[in-house]
Amino acid sequence: MNNKRVLIIEDDENIASLERDYLEANGYETSTELTGTAGLKTALENDFSCIIVDIMLPGVDGFEICRQVRKEKDVPIIIATAKKEDIDKIRGLGLGADDYIVKPFSPSELVARVTAHINRYERLVSKAGDSQQDKNDIVEIGGLRIEKPARRVFVDGREIMLSNKEFDLLLFLASNPNVVYSRDQLFDKIWGFDSFGETSTVTVHINKLREKIEKDMSKPQYIETVWGAGYRFRQFA
Repeated sequence: MNNKRVLIIEDDENIASLERDYLEANGYETSTELTGTAGLKTALENDFSCIIVDIMLPGVDGFEICRQVRKEKDVPIIIATAKKEDIDKIRGLGLGADDYIVKPFSPSELVARVTAHINRYERLVSKAGDSQQDKNDIVEIGGLRIEKPARRVFVDGREIMLSNKEFDLLLFLASNPNVVYSRDQLFDKIWGFDSFGETSTVTVHINKLREKIEKDMSKPQYIETVWGAGYRFRQFA
């Protein structure tokens, strides 16, 4: 057993049982909630390595669960939806989900996604326990401050809460100022082997970042759009 816990929030008992059986067969401990209300409470009051949440749930829907959990925790969140419309996927990602999977899906694919996100998250936070912090652990540009080991972001002294992928994307761009990256390049750099989504995911995350760090989204001072080419983080003088 790897002692990694996964929370399944799914109102269809057959689907929840299938997800649970496959995850447990691959060494994960699981907890299952059949309503959004109970799922949100469990997610907030306990520590999990990953959360799988259906969108359509009784009580509290999956979107609201993503929103509330992301305010408190950095745990990877995978949304499951029976709808194929992009709006559901984009809305879920915009609220802090790290990935999505469309029903019906292969249980083995779900396990692969869970494993990939947990492994990636653990690598990213592996330095968080380091007590020594030097100048290389901090990126400061303008009023933006990024603390790498703690995975914290401040704008003009005010802490900004970001999802895992939002943080990764911001850190990568800020660490490579004045370099233009296409959506495909950013998708490959940030999502890498976890690449289950589409390049439109990059646009969603860029927009969410701008909402959080820019004073005026119509005139961004940090993340610039280079029309026809991609995005560039502006180097301050």
